[in-house]
This record gives sequence, C-alpha cells and structure tokens, in this order.
Amino acid sequence: MSTDEAFVDILEFVERELGFATSHYNDSYLDRRISSRMRRTRTETYREYFDLLRRDSEEQVALLDAMSINVTGFFRNPDVWSGIRAVLRRLSDRSGTIRVWSAACADGREPYSVSMLAHDDPEIDESRIHVLGTDISEPALETARSGVYEESRTVDLDDQLSFLDEYAQYVDVDGRRYRVDDDVRRNVRFERHDLINDDPKAGFDLVVCRNLFIYIDNDYKRPMLQTISRSLHSDAYLVIGKAETIPPALKSTFSVQNARLRIYQRATSGDGRASGRTANSSSQS
Repeated sequence: MSTDEAFVDILEFVERELGFATSHYNDSYLDRRISSRMRRTRTETYREYFDLLRRDSEEQVALLDAMSINVTGFFRNPDVWSGIRAVLRRLSDRSGTIRVWSAACADGREPYSVSMLAHDDPEIDESRIHVLGTDISEPALETARSGVYEESRTVDLDDQLSFLDEYAQYVDVDGRRYRVDDDVRRNVRFERHDLINDDPKAGFDLVVCRNLFIYIDNDYKRPMLQTISRSLHSDAYLVIGKAETIPPALKSTFSVQNARLRIYQRATSGDGRASGRTANSSSQS
C-alpha cells in the first residue's frame, strides 16, 4: 500500500469525479493499475501523474479502463465449465426462460461461452437461454457487442475454445481473428452495470461472477454479494471464482452445491430478500 499523499489524491479524484469506487478495492491492486498508467504516460511520480489526470480527459478514460477487472477468456477453468454445464442441464428441467447474468463480464467471452455451451449440449434448450453480460468498462463492452476477438502472442483463443470439440460451429476463424457466430450472439446482450453502486437486477436463474471479489476489500464483499443474491430467484445458482469464498455472514443465504468449483444455490430464505418466481419473471431487466 502506498502512503504517498498524491496517490491518495488520485484515488479521491477517481472516486469523486470519475465515479469509480476506489474505496472498495485493495490499495495494492489500485497501485498496480495506476503504476501501469504512469509507465505508459512516462510520468515518474504520483503527483506528476495526478496533474496529468486532472487535465487530460483521455487519460481519465484510460485509467478507468485500466482499473476495470478485464482478465477473462473463453471457458476459463474448464472444470468449472463442466459444473456450469450441469447447472444449465438442471435448469433446463424447469419450464420457462432460463436467465443467466454474467456479472463483471469484461470483453464478453464469458457470456458467449454460456451461449455456446447451451448450443452445444443436446440436454440444454438454447432457445430458452437468455444471457446478460454486464461490466463497468465501456471499451470492454464495445468489444463484447462486436463479438470479434484477435489472437495475440499471449492469448491462444483456439486453446480456450477447445473445451468444445467442434467450436468451429460457433466461431468463424479468419487467421488470428475470431468472430462469434450470429446464432450464439442472439442469446446474449450487454449493458453497463456497477455491482458496487447500481441497484440489483431481478429474476435470474444463474449468476456467474468470477474473479472479481479477490480484488475487493473484505468490508465491501458482503454488500456486493447481497446485490447479487437479490437478483436471484430463491432456488437459483451462483458461481464465483475458485480462489473466492462467501463471507460467513452470508452462509445462510447460499448453500454449497460444489465447494471445489465454488458453485452455490440461493437459499429459500435468508439475508438478501430473493423473491420466488412470478408470472412475469422471465422478462429481461
């Protein structure tokens, strides 16, 4: 953690003027992101970078994008996706629309993975799967809406997609350029949502929110998970990152379905005030 006064000034400016809740994140994580922007802008001190940040609107956008959690991939942690497949099959046994929320979805590869998995599995009716991907980063959401991804030296998209035996049915490949097929994209939509500051959603059967809470201070994990729990049906599912845990105060809200894969089910009662299914709960919010 930095004790530099200018570092604190940067965090206060970002929270007050740019609307990003820096107070909810670990200082070590924020310091890494700010230091990365300092190297890019060739500023040597926090004070010098703060002066640049205040006068340069493009740098404000760049810093906000850098602070967003944007590490993702298609079918990241394949064993977890086997667990998500089992959840979707279970949900398919119910009637009506199956609503999935990929929270903090970065550039959209996670929600597209849900849609591809639904199309690929004969036990899942893909026509009933509606996926919402949300993030706080507009640049990431622009990429997500385009459904186009470029392979690089450090990103092997073929390896990511190999979770599905015949992924070429769902992705058009042109050299290093991968474009998600229209049939897969039809099940997915995107919008901006801030889990820290925005209201809960409503009526979801499954929320996937992975590898966000490891960057969040412990004091703020509970209200964010409460936002998620209030967005779920009383018998719906939650998947978090394999290195993450449910805070003790919310143990009565979620029952463990698979401890190793961090798959939970929303309890029928408890903290979070999740409501049961209603006649209009299948409409997307």
